[in-house]
Amino acid sequence: MVATTELDRMTWYRCEKCGLLVDSEMDAEQHEECCDGDSGSPSYWW
Repeated sequence: MVATTELDRMTWYRCEKCGLLVDSEMDAEQHEECCDGDSGSPSYWW
């Protein structure tokens, strides 16, 4: 489950495993499914 935070009047979605912020809830959920929590992003991400 991703967390939400507001920054600069925008809602951002945060991976609870690594803290990565993205502006799309769907992208955050997809990231979190593959996130190992250590490196901050899985190999396919960016």
